[in-house]
Amino acid sequence: MTQRLISRKEINDNLIIYCLFILIATVGIFYGNAIKSSHLFLRIWNYENLLLLFVGIPFLFLQSKASLPNFLEVGISNKQRLLKPILIGSVFGLLDIIIIKLLLHPEPYTELPPFLQPFPYSIFLFFSGALEIEVYYRLIPLTVILLLGKWILNGRYFNIFLWTGIILTSLREPLEQFPNGELWYISYALFTGFLMNFLQAIYFKNAGFLASITLRLGHYLFWHIFLGIYVQYVEL
Repeated sequence: MTQRLISRKEINDNLIIYCLFILIATVGIFYGNAIKSSHLFLRIWNYENLLLLFVGIPFLFLQSKASLPNFLEVGISNKQRLLKPILIGSVFGLLDIIIIKLLLHPEPYTELPPFLQPFPYSIFLFFSGALEIEVYYRLIPLTVILLLGKWILNGRYFNIFLWTGIILTSLREPLEQFPNGELWYISYALFTGFLMNFLQAIYFKNAGFLASITLRLGHYLFWHIFLGIYVQYVEL
């Protein structure tokens, strides 16, 4: 298989954007510690979480070698990289609101549940959470799997490695967060969890890391942030 060499500009773009993401997570830690005395059950990242993000940095240099797009890959439009993924993620977020909030929990909350946090702190926390998930569910494992696929027998079975990696990484989150409840709800949660991760893996392969994390942020925007604003300022 042919391999395109990554340019210095592409490496710099990957590093600058990734470091900016880490900076946002760092600001979130300081912000959370500054307001924790005013909020019960505030979820705050610790610095060990932050250090885990640095593990992803070496993989920023390997995207082209693994036949993956770089963060600002030439030839990939912002519509494909950002707009479409955030719209798809928003659909999943709206579905969760309809099924879980409107159908399963229509009564008002008396306090913010663990999956919601006070606004605007919620923006920082859930952005950080999305980043960590995408680093360890997509950036690291899929890069490693595709590098192996290109190396073993000179890439003869690359597509097998690709689809195996896509399916395995898509199964991870729904199985790790296996839901409780009635059979229909368990089926809904497993199916939508798998489908969203599957689409993220496809976007990661075709449009890069920014597309994958943007899709997740579209989900979080409605499920964690907008719903949190509604509960915080309307129901409480």
